[in-house]
Amino acid sequence: MHSTSALNQMGFGNLLAQADGVALGVLILLLLMAVFSWYYILSKALRAWTIRRRADEVVAGFWDAAALADGIKAMEQERASEPFSKVALDCVNAVQHHERHTGGRLGEAMGLSEFVERSLRKAIARETGTLETGLTFLATVGSTAPFVGLFGTVWGIYHALIRIGASGEASLDAVAAPVGEALIMTALGLAVAVPAVLGYNFLVRSNRVTIASFDNFAHDLHQYFTTGSRVERAATPSTKMAAK
Repeated sequence: MHSTSALNQMGFGNLLAQADGVALGVLILLLLMAVFSWYYILSKALRAWTIRRRADEVVAGFWDAAALADGIKAMEQERASEPFSKVALDCVNAVQHHERHTGGRLGEAMGLSEFVERSLRKAIARETGTLETGLTFLATVGSTAPFVGLFGTVWGIYHALIRIGASGEASLDAVAAPVGEALIMTALGLAVAVPAVLGYNFLVRSNRVTIASFDNFAHDLHQYFTTGSRVERAATPSTKMAAK
């Protein structure tokens, strides 16, 4: 009978009923961590998927245009959140700005190649920063949520022992329920931390691939606007065999 009563008293509902202000604060903090973590994971994963899905199409829309003006127009028609078009437009604006000031102090102080390179670096840094928004929060949640849950567990066990001491009951039935409730905090902390860590690793890997595409596109843009032609990629061994 005592075991059945203790089991009935164990659970999340009883934990809420017995929790004091500190325990409720820990629960609310873990809840907020979980909500914002999943928000960043889902929103960033969706944006990364959208960018990578359309990357080849956007880049091809620039290079396959009949004239430079057509390529610029295609980039201007992309959404404001599309990063490859913004990198291309920043590069075009840098070239036009340098041409307008050729012969002036800007032209004397910096050549076209260096000016375009700095503009591309700035554009890539801006888009990279946008991609990485929220990663610091996910890393923080992944590293701190288990300790937040552990703090809730320690606090719960402390108060459970005080209640047990006050009641004078030290049987297993009297100890199991409050201690079991306190351990729920540790489980909640792990439940919040694990998705945050997995989401962080996934987004870092996805962003690394996208940033590499930024670099490749920026290199081609730099070569095109400084030499007048785009450097073709070297053919892979399989491509050479197919050509033969």
